[in-house]
Amino acid sequence: MDTATSFASYWYFHLPNFVLAALMYTMLGRLLLGLMVDADSPNYIWRFFCRITDPVIAVLAIVTPKITPPPVLWLFGFVWMFWLRVLFHYTLLVLNLAPRFGGAAP
Repeated sequence: MDTATSFASYWYFHLPNFVLAALMYTMLGRLLLGLMVDADSPNYIWRFFCRITDPVIAVLAIVTPKITPPPVLWLFGFVWMFWLRVLFHYTLLVLNLAPRFGGAAP
């Protein structure tokens, strides 16, 4: 099965997985960049990272103690996104909906 066929057949797996991966690595980028710039920096890259990850951070802040510093919250966001991807993939595997390596029986 080639790449185009795989994507067309399993779009319901690839698109959410890609979005979660992009969000996860953007969260990691925010953590690393946050170590070098101020929280109110006018840097356009920093503002992009903040704009993309702020909704996730807002949801995560609901279940996290208020005393948690922002960099730790960003790290928790990265970890939560990772486990969400694992859970998503596992759920699709259990339902026999996930793509499999070539030659594997469905």
